[in-house]
Amino acid sequence: MLGVSAPAGIVVLVSGSGTLLQALLDASLDPAYGVRVLAVGADRDDIEGLRRAERAGVETFVCRVRDFADRGAWDVALAAEIASRAPDFVVTAGFMKILGPATLEGRTILNTHPALLPSFPGAHAVRDALAHGVKVTGTTAHLVDAGVDTGPILAQRAVQVLDDDTEESLHERIKVQERELLVELVGAMGRGEAGPAGR
Repeated sequence: MLGVSAPAGIVVLVSGSGTLLQALLDASLDPAYGVRVLAVGADRDDIEGLRRAERAGVETFVCRVRDFADRGAWDVALAAEIASRAPDFVVTAGFMKILGPATLEGRTILNTHPALLPSFPGAHAVRDALAHGVKVTGTTAHLVDAGVDTGPILAQRAVQVLDDDTEESLHERIKVQERELLVELVGAMGRGEAGPAGR
């Protein structure tokens, strides 16, 4: 059909339950979304994220650090797995490994983080926000660079911290916003409406 372009292809990297991945898989069922998940990669076997991909008929691969001589060799192998699918960009959706230079080079990689960066980077963002007594936190979508949650910010959503919040209750509300933000931004990038240049 004239005027209808092929959807952008993405590779999604996961380490756990894959709830962010599921949001992308669900969104990609709509042809108007403009994005197709080409493959899902993981750094661990036997996780729900991989099962979600398999149920959706999406190809999967596993690249475990311990299967390689060092992190550098793992990074090169991961980069090759991604490159073999030729994605338009990559999404890390709860992927708990720092990406190395081979994977980062020449690719757009999008990540979400459960805090309003640059505040509270790292693995314990929700706990850290509560410990500091902030009244507002949220989620950030950013490009991945060689640092820990230091890449250029593309979009953010705020979440109010309630007086009786626990780490779990606050994180659950953040996750709702994180999924919506990721789906919105990935779709916009796939359709050419957003991206690194237009941040």
